[in-house]
Amino acid sequence: MRAWVVRSPGRLDQVELPVPRPAADELLVRVRACGVCRTDLHVRDGELPPRKTPVVPGHEVVGEVVAAGPAAEGFPPGARVGIPWLRRTCGRCRYCLRGRENLCPSSAYTGWDTDGGYAEYATVPASYAYELPADYTDEELAPLLCAGIIGYRALRRAELPPGGRLGVYGFGGSAHLTTQVAIGRGAVVHVLTRSAAARALALELGAASAGDAYDRPPEPLDAAILFAPVGDLVPVALEALDAGGTLSVAGIYLSDLPSLRYERHLFRERTLRSVTANTREDGREFLNAAAAHRLRVSVTPYPFDRADAALDDLAADRVHGVAVLTMNRGAPGASS
Repeated sequence: MRAWVVRSPGRLDQVELPVPRPAADELLVRVRACGVCRTDLHVRDGELPPRKTPVVPGHEVVGEVVAAGPAAEGFPPGARVGIPWLRRTCGRCRYCLRGRENLCPSSAYTGWDTDGGYAEYATVPASYAYELPADYTDEELAPLLCAGIIGYRALRRAELPPGGRLGVYGFGGSAHLTTQVAIGRGAVVHVLTRSAAARALALELGAASAGDAYDRPPEPLDAAILFAPVGDLVPVALEALDAGGTLSVAGIYLSDLPSLRYERHLFRERTLRSVTANTREDGREFLNAAAAHRLRVSVTPYPFDRADAALDDLAADRVHGVAVLTMNRGAPGASS
């Protein structure tokens, strides 16, 4: 099968690999689309050193079940399924037993610990695969499997009160989905991002205002989510919070933070929180919400053979919405 692999920092190479064999509890999935996430960029560039070398990146995978191990349940052949970032947890540690499996020290991740979706076929443990909403194309579904789910967890971590005022810093793939969920729940959303095109999209999607990333929002915020991996924005967002507000940092990677001043940035019970991966509960809740309330998903499709260009464009902020790799229509793995 065709696949893209990271062998060393800065390089993504197309190679031929054997079709993987599913383990006893796994599904074999023919890939139909795979989102291109900033985490893939961090893996390629060595900012997240691969835990497997070489590794096939990609963890926003939409595909069709073609085979299953003898212990895999829940998905018949031909079913459309989603393969997400979270691949396995131990199920026995104190975090798993408390419903916080995203913090499991034995957790494993698609496209980092094991091969992912920049390939014609991929495997996934059946208990970590997702059923997908019907009213979306393969290309629209792919970003929901990481950008959507992580954004949803970040929104939960921000503890936005009903009808509250939310600041969204950065407006890429995850942010544009999270903004729609928040607005659908009655929030007033202020988007702050350096991209003029992103600001225009935010207003189209119903944001109350859209300004530059370092601007002050027009009113104090009850909560904020930082999607841009820019540590300099942490004090900016904290200072924009009202008393008792929470800033949730949504990324797996963030550049270094500048010094914080307690009275200016944290006093009056303002809270700074990180987000680490997600739980399967997060994923199911978000996908149920996406099924109930149709989201507008902004994607830029790339043919599978241009995965390297997709990552380069993402690095240079040339992607509108979310880049998605698509298999050639009419070929094995084609989207329907």
